[in-house]
Amino acid sequence: MYKLPMLPYLFQDLEPFIDTHTMGLHYHKHEQNYLNKLNELLVRNNFDYRYDIDELFYHIDEFNESDREDILYNLGGVLNHNLYWKSMSTNRILPSGKLKEDIDKKYGSINKFFLEFKNKAMSLKGSGYTFLVVKDNGSLDIINLSNQELPQSFGFIPIFNMDMWEHAYYLNYKNEKGNYIDNFFIIADFTNANKVYNTIMK
Repeated sequence: MYKLPMLPYLFQDLEPFIDTHTMGLHYHKHEQNYLNKLNELLVRNNFDYRYDIDELFYHIDEFNESDREDILYNLGGVLNHNLYWKSMSTNRILPSGKLKEDIDKKYGSINKFFLEFKNKAMSLKGSGYTFLVVKDNGSLDIINLSNQELPQSFGFIPIFNMDMWEHAYYLNYKNEKGNYIDNFFIIADFTNANKVYNTIMK
């Protein structure tokens, strides 16, 4: 059975930007629910858990056709959350190395990148995520996806994201999404993004 990842910080560590109650609900209720449903579907398909959960998307054709859509949706609910946890921390870590070079080249600076990211996130209709992805041609892009869609479905590699479902911010910010986004950048952590991107672009 797949399990929730251990977070590198405590729920209260992200205060005051994301409150402890929101973190607890988000992790133990929302993501756990996606994981439970995913495991149920995999067991029903007699899956032997031979693949790491990050590899599961690339083997979706091995499952019953009638279950594939539900598997992908709940897998998205897990993988997108897992990337979200990696995209923030108690210590702000900015892009470095090749990622910083290419962000500066495309967006002009990290501050201009954050502004572009915020504008894209604010344009998202309904629930979903805003991602920084590597496209199949190696270029960076900021995209919105609805609900629990996976960038992998479009041939993209996600390296950083921000959860724009209401459960990620509503207790703190109500309908003030812009404030949530601004404060998210204060705790943004590009450690994982730096590592993945620098590996991809070697």
